[in-house]
Amino acid sequence: MDTAPTGGRLAALAAAATRAETAFAGGRMVWHEWGAGPPLVLLHGGAGSWRHWARNVEALSRQHRVLAPDLPGLGESDLPPPEADLWGIAAIVAAGIAARLGGAPHALAGFSFGAIIAGHVAARAGAELTSLTLLGAGGLGLPRQPTPLVSVRDRASEDRTAAHRENLARLMIADPARIDAEALAIQAWNSDHARFRSRRVVSATSLRDALEAVRTPLSVIYGERDAITLPDLASRIAFFRARGTEALVVPGAGHWVAFEAPAAVNAALLAGRAG
Repeated sequence: MDTAPTGGRLAALAAAATRAETAFAGGRMVWHEWGAGPPLVLLHGGAGSWRHWARNVEALSRQHRVLAPDLPGLGESDLPPPEADLWGIAAIVAAGIAARLGGAPHALAGFSFGAIIAGHVAARAGAELTSLTLLGAGGLGLPRQPTPLVSVRDRASEDRTAAHRENLARLMIADPARIDAEALAIQAWNSDHARFRSRRVVSATSLRDALEAVRTPLSVIYGERDAITLPDLASRIAFFRARGTEALVVPGAGHWVAFEAPAAVNAALLAGRAG
């Protein structure tokens, strides 16, 4: 799959997956699962879906049972209850994990908004959670420069594709040459299926607050050129170092580090950062 064309990789991953659903009040969350071995749960970013992990699933599923849900209100999953806050969404995710794994030991990794949700899940988890890995984590109460995005709502055809490309360049991928047809296809599908706006429930210190209660072994991964860390990646590194975690910084990569630099991220996860 590593050399498959755009539609080929995504279609092959979807065809190879076990698809499951877990229920919550008023809806259901959709899961895709691959492989066998120690379970590893992957939580995607805001306005995303399991497709955020398209370049990681094959490698990780050689050693892990990989479970990747679409978070509530994103991808194929139903919207969360209107009153749900971050803790409520994390509770839906935690209940889904329990339903799929039955309390078995597992590792958890989250990207961007998924990192914030993962932090909240970990804050209330027990010994069944063996490790927590955060990729492109925000919500730490540290300065960041604004990242305005282009609206795609009223655009069509090539104009809409150009807007997706611009948004990927502004927020997700540091090297424009890596914004390929696959990245655009994932971005377009995710955008078309996103109904929940994570900004509604996320505050500047959402993850920082949750991490105070996390006792699970923690790993952190950033792209060196992650847009949400600008202008001060060093403050993020110092934040986690003060808590006993040395962040892995992937040279040249942006916010969507698992897609832009999959070899480095996969190697890190398989080397033990996934538990």
